[in-house]
Amino acid sequence: MAVNLTILAADFATLQKNSDQLFLLIMGCMVFLMQSGFAFLEAGSVRSKNTTNILIKNMLDIFITGLCYWMFGYAFAFGQVGNPFIGHSDFFAGSLRLSPDPAFWFFQFVFCATATTIVSGAMAERTEFVCYLVYCVVIGGFMYPVVTHWAWSDVGWLANGPDGIVYKDFAGSGVVHVVGGTTAFVGAKLLGPRIGRFKDGKAVQISGHTVPLVALGAFILFFGFLAFNGGSQASISGPRDGQIVSNAIVNTIISGAAGGVVAMMVKRSGLFGDVNWSLLTSINGALSGMVAICAAADAAYSWGALVIGVVAGMVYCAWSRLVVKLGVDDPLDAVAVHLGAGLWGVLAAPILASDVGLVGADKQYALRLFGWNLLGALVIMAWCVVVAGLMFGLLKVFGILRVPTEIELRGLDIPKHGEPAYPTESYGHGWTMMPPDHSPDMYGGPDGKMEFFPQPIRLDNVPRPSSRPPSRGSGRYVYNPHSLPHGAYINHGAVVQNSRM
Repeated sequence: MAVNLTILAADFATLQKNSDQLFLLIMGCMVFLMQSGFAFLEAGSVRSKNTTNILIKNMLDIFITGLCYWMFGYAFAFGQVGNPFIGHSDFFAGSLRLSPDPAFWFFQFVFCATATTIVSGAMAERTEFVCYLVYCVVIGGFMYPVVTHWAWSDVGWLANGPDGIVYKDFAGSGVVHVVGGTTAFVGAKLLGPRIGRFKDGKAVQISGHTVPLVALGAFILFFGFLAFNGGSQASISGPRDGQIVSNAIVNTIISGAAGGVVAMMVKRSGLFGDVNWSLLTSINGALSGMVAICAAADAAYSWGALVIGVVAGMVYCAWSRLVVKLGVDDPLDAVAVHLGAGLWGVLAAPILASDVGLVGADKQYALRLFGWNLLGALVIMAWCVVVAGLMFGLLKVFGILRVPTEIELRGLDIPKHGEPAYPTESYGHGWTMMPPDHSPDMYGGPDGKMEFFPQPIRLDNVPRPSSRPPSRGSGRYVYNPHSLPHGAYINHGAVVQNSRM
């Protein structure tokens, strides 16, 4: 009988471990899907001439981060031997042992990839490709793993505060989103705005090329956030695991919904500019609500999640305005969504978490926890500013931070990748192809170079081609119908003026 009980206990322990691993793998796969959400969101938010560039960056984020996190990132974050600042064992994921288990490594990797991919949107449309490769290595292999070690490892200094205080950040409002948002801000600031984004000190709107693609990416991200927050419990076999996972998912929905509605209403009110029922603002408000609830998703009451989401929607609108006022060009509002809402989430957790917050029984502990979370957020920001500042500063010194002006105007897809995302006839926002001989028999300046017209102009105000251009199918040059001056159109391969204009 005793032997049977021993066997039964061993089988139960094995089943429990396998259940937890399966839970992490399923949740990790759902979080992994967020990479496609970011890819679609960013692709729709940039101009058509830069679509291939932003998509390959999102793909390489997975590849490079995966390799770096396997080689040394995981060791810095969760190495079994380490100090309060950094781990220093289990390189190459414990010599292929993947300690403590492969499922845990995988789940942590997709979080690392999320932190890394946040940066690409803020620096879109003007960043050298080599720069992206470098910062994927630095963020995914060093910057983010160190912060993870501080907050989520057993020996990290944030996880072992004075008098038993533990940094409260259940799913990464600070660890993931403040890291990504701060790095994005530093990168965008040092990189400088896109050409034409600011004129005479005033912001000029540069719209992306397809709102439906942005919406598709947003829906995928909404779905992924349910696993991002719910899966952070990291197990499902414990007595309260199911309840905690359920709370996290429900709170994510409530906070995200509140953030989306509030941001849309703020936009409609005209407090921050145009008076519109804005889909894009609502999307970013919802993402902000989901970012903010990460820190307290496991422990907040439903009404607390509502409060966090409502404030997150307003925080997003305020930060979006602030970033523009600071002269920073962020095509995706990544700084507002991830840094602004992430900071709010880190500070809201000690207030609204039912177990340790001010709504709980121990108000004195909650106040100490608030101070500890605030300190943690400030140190995380300082760490990212220093590391990102050095990294992007060196890249700028060596001239590999920003693409040349001509390439930025033409778009990165063809010069950098040779693979336009769409047929070249459909490209907008400037000419996209250069004739092989740079001949002047094209619509352009007298030197045969392409002309870029940020504002519509009439055809009779620019030089006419010296001869009829080659046919559109010749392969030498293709006119861009979406970039023609106001009042012009193409007739049998020639640019002509509409007489009714």
